[in-house]
Amino acid sequence: MGTVLPFRAETSPAPQVGFERGELNRIVDLYGRMVAAGLWKDYAIEFGRDHAAFWAFRRTAERPEYRIEKRPALRTRQGMWALIGEHGAVLRRGHELGPVLAPIERRLLKLVETG
Repeated sequence: MGTVLPFRAETSPAPQVGFERGELNRIVDLYGRMVAAGLWKDYAIEFGRDHAAFWAFRRTAERPEYRIEKRPALRTRQGMWALIGEHGAVLRRGHELGPVLAPIERRLLKLVETG
């Protein structure tokens, strides 16, 4: 007969990094405005042990145009937020989400035509 081994309940999976409600609301609001402008078509969200990322795509089959990352381990250094471009270059890094998203929001404002 086989041996019965006890289930070790104290071993839980490592916690994942996620977005808080306000952070995700701000990112999804920007995504919605970019979709309305016809610039973005799809998105993906990734949660890992050391980071959370929001990927924005122009088309589904392409590389993401932007990646917004949250890395809490970098909070005390250069900031936990990063805006990463299509080719992997860090375009903006900071401690607050607003200034990191500013280059995308400025691009959106340039699309609006007056009168």
